[in-house]
Amino acid sequence: MASVLQVENLHKTYQGLSAPVEALRGVSLDMESGEFVAVMGPSGCGKSTLLHICGAMDRPTRGYVLIDSQPVQDLSDDLLTRLRRTRIGFVFQFFNLLPTLNLLENVSLPLLLDGADGQQSDQQARRLLQQVGLADRLNHYPQQLSGGEMQRAAIARAVVHRPALLIADEPTGNLDSESGRNILALLAELNQETNVSILLATHSSEAASAADRILHVKDGLVQRIQVKERVR
Repeated sequence: MASVLQVENLHKTYQGLSAPVEALRGVSLDMESGEFVAVMGPSGCGKSTLLHICGAMDRPTRGYVLIDSQPVQDLSDDLLTRLRRTRIGFVFQFFNLLPTLNLLENVSLPLLLDGADGQQSDQQARRLLQQVGLADRLNHYPQQLSGGEMQRAAIARAVVHRPALLIADEPTGNLDSESGRNILALLAELNQETNVSILLATHSSEAASAADRILHVKDGLVQRIQVKERVR
């Protein structure tokens, strides 16, 4: 299978108040197309830093990242923006939906920003909102929805442009248990049906159990890798 994401000997150092802080200390990862990988560990272990670099939102101090076999660290800021807009989707803990846009407008926005036709963008957004169970909420605004509904809308927005890689940073961290389980089931469904590769960060063993492979991270290092067989 084709490799979607390759990370080799990744280091990230931040300048702290009194001394440098090593958030990542030599992490390597190879994800194939359609794979679901969870990065699990306590707060401050480096998992969000890893996701930000893998999603081309930050640059490593050392090491390299390839997305679709393309070295990310060599790209200009404009090309990184283009890469994120076309090949990567993002889901965060706090949804990040625009409050002045209804759900249909929120979900279609990535396509419009990339220059897509308005009618086609509208149709694609409607299809995805129906798929995530929000067909009756198209004209609702984020503040009119529950947390679970907002996260489902955020997931629809993240995959509306058919990315190769979906970055999900603590997507259930702001939800109750039932809503969290529904979001994990939705991610697994999208992974199976669309073959999108998912890289998920979590501190929850229940959330991590949805993945094919779990990287247990501590102090900026991968301590062990847990592989789960899954029937496709």
